[in-house]
Amino acid sequence: MVGWRDRGSRMIAAYTRYGPPDVVEVGEIEKLVPNDGEVLIKVFAASVNPLDWKTMGGGPHVVRAMLGLRRPKIRRLGVDVAGRVEAVGRDVTEFKPGDEVFGTCRGAFAEYACACEPARLMKSALARKPENVTFEQAAAAPVAALTALQGLRDQGWIQPGQRVLVNGAAGGVGTFAVQIAKAFGADVTGVCSTRNVDMVRSIGADRVIDYTQQDFTKSWERYDIFFDCVGNRSLSSCRRILNPRGVLVMVGAPKNVRVTDLLGRLIGALVMSPFLNQKLVPFISRSNREDLGLIRELMSNGKVKPVIDRLYSLSEVPEALNYLKGGHAQGKVVIVVQERPEALLV
Repeated sequence: MVGWRDRGSRMIAAYTRYGPPDVVEVGEIEKLVPNDGEVLIKVFAASVNPLDWKTMGGGPHVVRAMLGLRRPKIRRLGVDVAGRVEAVGRDVTEFKPGDEVFGTCRGAFAEYACACEPARLMKSALARKPENVTFEQAAAAPVAALTALQGLRDQGWIQPGQRVLVNGAAGGVGTFAVQIAKAFGADVTGVCSTRNVDMVRSIGADRVIDYTQQDFTKSWERYDIFFDCVGNRSLSSCRRILNPRGVLVMVGAPKNVRVTDLLGRLIGALVMSPFLNQKLVPFISRSNREDLGLIRELMSNGKVKPVIDRLYSLSEVPEALNYLKGGHAQGKVVIVVQERPEALLV
């Protein structure tokens, strides 16, 4: 993949075999040209998600059947993107060269990436970047913010005045869940470690529980929505702190959980839920332009501000993946692909 650099090439981070983040290579390939219905983005920033390092490992054979048994079918990394439209293909009507955008597309860990307009099977979606938000902040938002929004609104049926508990409130999805729940008018309690208590409180949590000091599942408090980004408690423990008609929204899992244990928990939730007044809902978000537009509005009016832990360069993608894999990131980890003089680095 690595070759000599010229005007027609682009830098990209990719992997050709399964393994730890160290298998990622950064090199040059031919510059993309947008097809009909595609938008070519000059990428300024991208962010890292757990799925990036999890798919690189290949997982069990049932997962590799979809990803590629011997070697990965999809070798480009990164989904969250923010940048400037470089060119558009035929039939693209919403964007033009020069527009500043953010959203989701395949292969965001690169100097240039293509997104479909309108979104297709690739699940890409784009929106115009708010003027008061940096590219780094915009890149941090798409997958995590969409997961929080759709989980709370569509699965939790969140209403003003409801009591919401966010387990893993300091993580990428959790920091957005706290802020979006507050934007919906909820009373929010965040669960995190000692070092993150002040940060979680600063982004709007009404109360913060330090899980190293208190077992929140044994509290007398009851919640209308338990938004679980961690998945480290039994279903019975989760149900114990829900109101009689409360909802458990399951969006995360422990980093080292066995697939059999994870499947057992998900199947248990699906089997039990129809027989309960409480709802136990496993959930995976989907990219769509309308919801990305709502995220744009929330960031533009200051109700949601992405929390960024660390910035890495494109050549440091393996280090960024390793850091996120460690499970201690506060908010999001962002890749600065191409620096600009006006960039505000957090």
